[in-house]
Amino acid sequence: MAQQIALRDGRQLDFTSGPLVMGVINATPDSFYANSRAEKTGQAVDFARKMIAEGASILDIGGESTRPGSDPVDPEVEKSRVVPVISAIRDLSNIPISIDTKKATVAAAALGAGADIINDVSALRSDPEMLPLAAEAAAPVVLMHMLGDPKTMQDRPSYDDAVQEILHFLITRANEVVRAGVDGSRIILDPGIGFGKRLEDNLRLIADLPAFAAPGYPVLVGASRKSFIAHVVRPHTDGDHSDSPSAAEVPPERRLAGSLAVHVVAAMKGASILRAHDVGETSDAVRVVRAIAAAARHRVKGEA
Repeated sequence: MAQQIALRDGRQLDFTSGPLVMGVINATPDSFYANSRAEKTGQAVDFARKMIAEGASILDIGGESTRPGSDPVDPEVEKSRVVPVISAIRDLSNIPISIDTKKATVAAAALGAGADIINDVSALRSDPEMLPLAAEAAAPVVLMHMLGDPKTMQDRPSYDDAVQEILHFLITRANEVVRAGVDGSRIILDPGIGFGKRLEDNLRLIADLPAFAAPGYPVLVGASRKSFIAHVVRPHTDGDHSDSPSAAEVPPERRLAGSLAVHVVAAMKGASILRAHDVGETSDAVRVVRAIAAAARHRVKGEA
């Protein structure tokens, strides 16, 4: 697995000590987790300041919700949401910033405002101008797997072998992106937890995460507070002992513990970046994983 990725200005994303935490800031009125929404620039800056203090290594800024069933946003509206936020955060800190968008004009404006990374849920496929932009900008890119688009992706998704099919897509797409001029050392893969996946697919992707790390690209896991967690954890309602609770029974506000469980497993299985709404709690969990791993290495060295 790649241990570092160079940003455009020479700074490095360094994964040698374990996964980095990417804090989520949604400059939107409709993202699925209400507590991640920052509709005013000042609120987004407050979020950023808090996340940096809590241990975020990257901030991911988005101006268009990609929750299941969501509608696309006009590019000018999206730019008006994210550019002031990115500019304000850049005035506050030199922390690496990721722009979460499928649109080249939005990505270009965000990069101009100080963003460092392009995080595209369509793997640079939705907008034909995105790939040449990424190549010219020499910015790291996150290539994510998604069936269809956010509006339709959860309409009965199906796989024969989710891990192999998604891995094949990501490696094929990475090769295409490299041939188009993007530096392969700046590619990050994201299996797309929750994006056109059934419960069993999401669980298998997390369990088999080493398969995605094996080709050598850093792997991003974005599972924070997603609905698949709601179908596993215990409902917090009196008298309800359902074996398979619904997302309505366990809303995003009640999915922190499940999110942390996923983050711990992902950290142990080779994730390089954990995209999280709850930066402080996720950072603490990663520190514990690192400490346990260090203790194991020390024991093995002592027995050698």
